[in-house]
Amino acid sequence: MISKNILYILQSLSHKDKFYVGITNRERERLDEHNRGQTFSTKKYLPWKVIYMEEFETKSQAMKRETYLKSINGYKEKLIIIDKHRKK
Repeated sequence: MISKNILYILQSLSHKDKFYVGITNRERERLDEHNRGQTFSTKKYLPWKVIYMEEFETKSQAMKRETYLKSINGYKEKLIIIDKHRKK
């Protein structure tokens, strides 16, 4: 079975202005880990909902996209994506 390499953006349902960008090849399991508080950087703002995903052929491509969206150069694009997909 070929695993998907997914970049995802989460939005906190308890703090609507908090977002998290990450990558995974275990989509459902990873969201469950976030919502069980097993991820240090997200456990403070439980629960989380996936608001955006992009699929990549390789982990390297997904990592490059994640790095870009977390960078100064990708910040505006990340905000545009979040604004378009966020839950009010």
